[in-house]
Amino acid sequence: MSSVITGEAVVLELRPASFGARAVSLMIDVLAQFLVIIGVIVTVGNTFGGAFDPALTQALVLVLVVLVLVVIPVTVETVTRGKSLGRLVMGLRIVRDDGGSIRFRHAFIRGMLAVLEIYLLVGSLAFLVAVFNERSKRLGDLLAGTYSMHERVVVKQRTRAVLPPSLHAWIATADVVQLPDPLARRISQFIGQANRLTPSARGALATELANEASAFVFPAPPAGTLPEDFLNAVVSARRDRDYARLTRQRERTSRTAEQLHRLPFSN
Repeated sequence: MSSVITGEAVVLELRPASFGARAVSLMIDVLAQFLVIIGVIVTVGNTFGGAFDPALTQALVLVLVVLVLVVIPVTVETVTRGKSLGRLVMGLRIVRDDGGSIRFRHAFIRGMLAVLEIYLLVGSLAFLVAVFNERSKRLGDLLAGTYSMHERVVVKQRTRAVLPPSLHAWIATADVVQLPDPLARRISQFIGQANRLTPSARGALATELANEASAFVFPAPPAGTLPEDFLNAVVSARRDRDYARLTRQRERTSRTAEQLHRLPFSN
């Protein structure tokens, strides 16, 4: 995962495409282009065969090849902001190094250098450069200041804190307001990732967090309460109470706004 800090100091988590994903998308694009080139050559040969001078026919074919290998890819990449047929299939997109959308300049540099590193050198130069780059950049990406990122990233659903039934009576009167926000976030992160931890690490971390949180929760939970049950109860209580408080605040704001709108017309 790659982090990009925007001008507003917002950290963006971007996932650069792997070398394998880029290779597959490139092969799809190259295969599609060569199929189009073969179709163009066959069509030109059947349509204009013998009608033009051989040199003129060769020039026409050359123009069409350049159109397919350079002009069309650059245009498509510019219009779609970094997409192509292969990237569409693989869920990839070309972006700038700062995470922004590419422009014509970036697509043009990548398209021109693709002729050298992909077509003339049969991909050898692109392979060598990408293998030794952490973002699998080819030469065109290095000069254009771009890289390929995953658009379709599977986000695993985090486990939500659930109040254990045995602690309903205790948490109804417990004071959890004094629990510091940083500690509450750490507990929430632990609950969300607990299923991916080993049993020993899960138990040790739950005990450590429970001991730290117990200094801010009054009264203490019933004797024999498991550390993880205690954490779930505390987090779920904070979440439910914060939601109720924000709901009441929004209702008060709405009522006040209605009264203010009606005030000039009350007489």
